[in-house]
Amino acid sequence: MRLTQVFGGITAALLVSGVPAARVPKRQDAPPDTLTPVPPIETPEPPVSSTADPLPPPVTSAPAPPPAPVETCTAHLLVDDFSRWETGENLLAGATSDDETMSSTSTEGGMLTFTPKDIEVSYLYEQFDCLDTVAFGYDYLSFNIKGPEAASVSIELQTVSECSAEGYESFYYTVDGLSGSLETINIQLDSWAGANLNGVVGVLWYGFSAGLTGADNEWQLDNVQFLCTDVPAPEDPKPPETTPAPTSDPEPSVTTVTTTIWVTLPGGDVSTTTQVRPTTTRRPTWPTPTRRPYPPYYPIYPPWWGIWPDATVGTAAKATPTLATTEAEKPLVARQDSSSAAECSSLLIDDWVSQSRLTFLYYNALLKSSSDDGTMQSIVVKDNRVTFTPLDTDSYFYTQLGCIDATAYGGVSLRISAPAGTTFDVQLSSTRGACGRETTTDATLTTRQLGWTFNGREQLYSIPFSKFDGIDLTKFEMVFITNLKKPVTFGPMALYCGETVTEYIPPAVVEPTEPTQTVPAPTSRATNLVIDQFSNADENALNQWHGADEGMTLTFRRNTMTLQTNDSDLMWVTQVAETCRDLTEFDDSYLHVAYTGSNLFTIALQQHNEDCNNDIYPYPETWDSLEAARYSTKTDIYIPLNHFNVDRKRSIGFAFKGFYSPTATVFSKIEIVNKIPSSFKVPEKLPSGQFVFACKRPNSFAFAIDDGDPVFAQQVMKTIEDAGITVTFFTVGAPLRDPTTNLSAIYNEMAAKGHQIALHSYTHPALEGLPDEAAIDWEYSNDIEAVKETFNGLEPKYFRPPFGTEGARMRQRLAALIDEPYIVQWSVDVEDWLWAESDTPEKQLEAFKRDVAAGGNIVVMHYLYNSTVSYLQEFIEIAKATGKQLMRVDQCMMDPNAPPLPGEEA
Repeated sequence: MRLTQVFGGITAALLVSGVPAARVPKRQDAPPDTLTPVPPIETPEPPVSSTADPLPPPVTSAPAPPPAPVETCTAHLLVDDFSRWETGENLLAGATSDDETMSSTSTEGGMLTFTPKDIEVSYLYEQFDCLDTVAFGYDYLSFNIKGPEAASVSIELQTVSECSAEGYESFYYTVDGLSGSLETINIQLDSWAGANLNGVVGVLWYGFSAGLTGADNEWQLDNVQFLCTDVPAPEDPKPPETTPAPTSDPEPSVTTVTTTIWVTLPGGDVSTTTQVRPTTTRRPTWPTPTRRPYPPYYPIYPPWWGIWPDATVGTAAKATPTLATTEAEKPLVARQDSSSAAECSSLLIDDWVSQSRLTFLYYNALLKSSSDDGTMQSIVVKDNRVTFTPLDTDSYFYTQLGCIDATAYGGVSLRISAPAGTTFDVQLSSTRGACGRETTTDATLTTRQLGWTFNGREQLYSIPFSKFDGIDLTKFEMVFITNLKKPVTFGPMALYCGETVTEYIPPAVVEPTEPTQTVPAPTSRATNLVIDQFSNADENALNQWHGADEGMTLTFRRNTMTLQTNDSDLMWVTQVAETCRDLTEFDDSYLHVAYTGSNLFTIALQQHNEDCNNDIYPYPETWDSLEAARYSTKTDIYIPLNHFNVDRKRSIGFAFKGFYSPTATVFSKIEIVNKIPSSFKVPEKLPSGQFVFACKRPNSFAFAIDDGDPVFAQQVMKTIEDAGITVTFFTVGAPLRDPTTNLSAIYNEMAAKGHQIALHSYTHPALEGLPDEAAIDWEYSNDIEAVKETFNGLEPKYFRPPFGTEGARMRQRLAALIDEPYIVQWSVDVEDWLWAESDTPEKQLEAFKRDVAAGGNIVVMHYLYNSTVSYLQEFIEIAKATGKQLMRVDQCMMDPNAPPLPGEEA
């Protein structure tokens, strides 16, 4: 489990970052200098809160004073075993209660058993006289707790600046990922950063989440106490299995057993608190889990094993750098028996096939956690290799396997390329006790102890299990790389069977085939039209605006423009009119672009809205994108105007976008010409799908919601159900295959209620920025298969590009795999990514109202943030107030395959 430090806001899950924590009561949002009064001992009057939220009541009788300070703490201080719960008093004669915020409480069985009413309102607390934990030598808060599997709970520590003070301050942590069994939590007191440990006056538990299934909501709490460092800490009620003491190696000893508390700080920074029992080896701690879009719950599951489709296992074979298989990833299946090497098949840990899978979703090939927790300067995935560039010697990287039975395997193989003299440490970890715990047995060896040397060339290396004493291979958990000093490059990492070192060799990249036919090149009778000669940085040859998104590098010189960017989301536009211009007279003509340098980009013709009104959304209404490289020679691009599948009577301008090479392009002329060189072969126009920002059905409005935090899913569904509407959910494929997210169950429930399920890629990359079409196909194929598996054969035709990044290649490849797809953007942006966690979350409402007032009718939002989800009901009311009918995206697009609207005939 993790302990998440929370100060003034919610540590929420984001599609762009985040691990969810329990929601924090509003009182934490009080100004830092606002103190909550300490309950006076001599009077039963309740304290005056700095906010409207309920606070623990006063202590009604003077608690017994704590023991006198001693030089060495010799005994733990038991605060409460709940033997006096019915009297409202703990063992320090202080107050303990839930203030009737629970549905039920009971002390049968010798511990407190309770059922919370609601995550937002239920709490229970312990209060006592001012306790100087520093003077008395207490270093930890400890308690036994049982909650639903994968649930979380927050703990508030209340302290005063001095024992005579009239008000207390509150500090917060969240314990995340409970095991579902009774367990002991030990939290080091100085982990509550900023708390005055010389004046502790209370502890409060709140934010009891529903856990993995949402069905089990019974909790238990017992033995709340402050611990001495020099006295053995209490173990879980059912102690974990012990691991035999490791044998020592020469310098240094390689085995350490630790219990580590994982801490996520606001903003994604991380730290760890490690309780060592006992150790003599200096070693890195268990890594802190990376903030990622989906909550990394840790329920107990059977081992899951990867399949290597069309891959080669070779002994010391030379690995040929390749990018990715174009086949869909196979679902992970449990191996039935691992007791015999003869029945063993090699297990892929990571093939480094996807940058976004590793550094956005933080998954390896097993869909288990894999990350550097932001400690590296950079991580670059390319050609089935990953290059780690450390920031300093504290940089590390880990990849988890999920407590698997690895007894049939001899070790881990991987290729490594590193400069001569490179050294680093390799740690292997196995779980102690039941799978799902973070108590581990760890063994660390240096590369020198492993006998590794490097010379700058890629070579095959192995991490033999036989060299790592004390590791329980029946519960193999993690490979951890640390103490890096120089950049290193790893090839695919895999477990090999038996003692013979073999490696995983990825399948060769197979680029998708495309039509090679050409079409006749007609000659137009239209006159030529010069659009841009780059003589002016602000205007083109038509005296219309041209310009770029912020972030592009533009250089104008001698009637040329040099453009350089490696961001596929940016564009440069040259307009043909301020509003609309009819270009149909050029239908048999060609767009001609004279250039040198890179042609790896998209050219789009933008279409205005029906009113040709720049103040009405969407503006532009749509565009069609063509791949410049398909229509290029080394110096010229010729594109038939009629290949742009838009209403050319409403043309706005040409956009140059979707750049996927850092190489610069030098443009010297953009024009429309009536004929082209006879040697130029015009390629066949490829389908590119319907690219939409707005509904087609009159007076319609659609909420199109991207992936979010499962914690908020039930609240979202209830809000939508209460409103009597249906919506569209765009879901990322990889997390659907990860059982710890519970997203497959959540989205199946949404689909059962009539909501539309649509595609959102497999690992959420900017698709147009991927290096080749094989990588784009890998994303689509896996996403399509994951959705088909999860939703009983469902094959959606609707797709939303991650980050809204669009280009010719991603559209063409989607249309090659799905017949007549819809690529869905938006015309209403709640801007949750900008405002949800800011000091002004209400600006989400302002953004929604602004875009709705301008005519927008397809929404983009995420159920990632408490504030956004809280505003959903108001968003719906605002949309309904327009008089438009709210519906799914496929319904608002008048798709004949969409379900009928209420009152329509099926």
